[in-house]
Amino acid sequence: MPSLKDLKNRIDSVRSTQKITKAMQMVAAAKLRRAQEAAEAARPYAERMGKVLAALGAVYDGQENAPALLGGTGKDQVHLLVVATGERGLAGGFNSSIARLARDHAQKLISQGKTVKILTVGRKGHDILRRQYPELIVDTFNFREVKQVGFTQAQQVADKVLELFAAGEFDVATLYFAKFGSVISQVPTAHQLIPAKLEKLEAEGEVDAPAVPYEYEPSEEAIVEDLLPRNISVQVLRALLENSASFYGAQMSAMDNATRNAGEMINKLQLSYNRQRQAQITKELIEIISGAEAL
Repeated sequence: MPSLKDLKNRIDSVRSTQKITKAMQMVAAAKLRRAQEAAEAARPYAERMGKVLAALGAVYDGQENAPALLGGTGKDQVHLLVVATGERGLAGGFNSSIARLARDHAQKLISQGKTVKILTVGRKGHDILRRQYPELIVDTFNFREVKQVGFTQAQQVADKVLELFAAGEFDVATLYFAKFGSVISQVPTAHQLIPAKLEKLEAEGEVDAPAVPYEYEPSEEAIVEDLLPRNISVQVLRALLENSASFYGAQMSAMDNATRNAGEMINKLQLSYNRQRQAQITKELIEIISGAEAL
């Protein structure tokens, strides 16, 4: 049984940990608001970009001369998985849930005899995936020193994806990130980057022929070819912003749980301390009374 001094030291240690987790919770809550606003502001632009491309992409419907970023290479053999996670931990299952989704997809593709390559964005995702697939990781991006991710970082990732595609390194590229729902809800999401996924918008009837005909300058084909690479950057930016908000939400929730758990542990340790102290006092009283009676 631990001594009173040991119990007191443990109580002090847990109290110190509780102060740290409480401070981290408050910091995450302060950063969450800004990150959430940035993520929500990026959604309409990214969605509208997809709708515009879907409308313009109708020009190539059924044609063989569609841009490669829109129509793909015509093959489905080599897949590039772009896995975006956080740079830091202490956020519950945030990083592992994204990596798990990508890992499950990779295992499924490998079982089908396809080739898989992985591009990681974020140190934690790289650390998780390299344990099982070290030979599949072709490159990694680390933005730990960046205070607030923005279009510059998204452009770096998009340029690397486009460079690999131009070199014929893959046929299909899929982006993995966590879509922010709330403080307790971050949904791991997979979004196909190349070839551009436009069928969903068409199926939902969101891409209709305009009531008024539009004239494009330059041509629709030239606009599509210019927008397709830009769309890659926009979708990566959206994923990074969604990840940022999801990370702070997950960290805020995890630190709140840690703070409450520390409080419960302090109460249990304090109860043990009080019981042992009372037992020691009772023992000393018995020894004094016994000694007095003996005299």
